[in-house]
Amino acid sequence: MSEGLNYKFLVDTFFIALSGVPITLFVTAVALLVALPLGFLLALTRINQIPILNRFSQVYVSFVRGTPIIIQIFIVYASVPLILTAFVEKYNWNIQIYEINPIWYAFIVFSFSTTAILIEVFRSALSTVNKGQLEAAQAVGLTNFQAYRRIVIPQAMVVALPNICTATVNLIKATSLGYAMSLQEITLKAKVAANVGYNYVEAYLDIFLVYIILCSLVEFGFKLYEKRLRKYKYVSA
Repeated sequence: MSEGLNYKFLVDTFFIALSGVPITLFVTAVALLVALPLGFLLALTRINQIPILNRFSQVYVSFVRGTPIIIQIFIVYASVPLILTAFVEKYNWNIQIYEINPIWYAFIVFSFSTTAILIEVFRSALSTVNKGQLEAAQAVGLTNFQAYRRIVIPQAMVVALPNICTATVNLIKATSLGYAMSLQEITLKAKVAANVGYNYVEAYLDIFLVYIILCSLVEFGFKLYEKRLRKYKYVSA
């Protein structure tokens, strides 16, 4: 092996790693599209103490918090094909289970994990909104849906947005574990390129740089949106 960094490889592989960004963002976007509404609805079951759903949410959040995401990936990636195979054999479906694109498993894992995080984000944010405002809205004739949409949610989002930003950045970083499912994202593409000449240091530096740039841009976007939401911030008398 040659001494020092291979700068040509470093530059070339940076763009190879960059080519994995669309998959990373796609998985992140789908996971958030699933997790945001589901996390909000399950947070409401916690706030309103709905018996069975409240207990389910508590156990769900505890399970996700107590297990590493890489273990969740291995469980899903190993168990879902077995479950699907049982259905395929039972109903004689013409589906090649082991040819399914790993991105579908990524959708399941990261939606599952992010939903649990957002349950607690929304629960704490909704708890900061004065209950009297909801009662006042109902008193003037607004339905629960209208009251939440116009009054409660905008104020809760002011509190929740920084934590949603953190959850999104953590989700983007967590997609780097998609290599365990052969997902063609940033990390796997850079590592495959490094295998030829064993230039792993350069590959890891490229991965580091791509994630720094990507996460910084996401944080910047959230900060801009946070400024727009400040008009909804409730100031007590």
